[in-house]
Amino acid sequence: MASSTAVQQRLPTLNEPAILFAHRGARAHAPENTLAAFELGLRLGATGLESDVWLSADGVPVLDHDGVVHGWRRRTIADFARHELPPHIPDLEQLLESCGSAYHLSLDVKSPASATVVIDMVRALAPDMLSRLWLCHPDHTFLAALRPYDDDVRLVDSTRRKRIPEGIERRSATLAGAGIDALNMHHTDWTGGYVTMVHRFDRFAFGWDMQFEHVLTPALRMGIDAVYSDHVDVMVDVARRESAVEG
Repeated sequence: MASSTAVQQRLPTLNEPAILFAHRGARAHAPENTLAAFELGLRLGATGLESDVWLSADGVPVLDHDGVVHGWRRRTIADFARHELPPHIPDLEQLLESCGSAYHLSLDVKSPASATVVIDMVRALAPDMLSRLWLCHPDHTFLAALRPYDDDVRLVDSTRRKRIPEGIERRSATLAGAGIDALNMHHTDWTGGYVTMVHRFDRFAFGWDMQFEHVLTPALRMGIDAVYSDHVDVMVDVARRESAVEG
């Protein structure tokens, strides 16, 4: 992360403190995308959980990374009813029952139709979470079309800098105009200048794949609003240390 290591002074965030997302639950500590991993991530101090959401054949939003049911000749989750899926794959309702709703929830929308189903379920079961539900997708036009469905849910443009030919400033203006809340990029794509530019449009700057102290420290110092990590213990320790230094 050579582009960001020169940032020494802590730059302001729009979120204070930054959201600490346990990527696929506490993936470095427990089997990913299981209720045990999600529960452990929160116990270790994560303030958010991350997963990918798919729809089963009968329309249930389930949490899994690649959407493939292994051992079935790579048949997908969409080929199975909820009750036919392996028991280690949780659904969204089970997550809310097991972990409650007092945290941020980031979901990569893998089945496009799952977005409104997720919003409806959270609105019904945990309405207090809607403003802490972050739906991520790599196509900001999809998110713009989703915006009118609910005013409170948070929408995240998850992409890479190389996929933003118009530049960060123009993309940030587009996101602001469409009511999309955040830009999420790989940690190597961010600089303090880019974070400041995104903040200028009152958009959040999220960074993923932040596994190590030497990556997390400069990211938090440059004002990143949320980080995603498999190593929840490292993420939490660095965030607490940086908060203490700032204080």
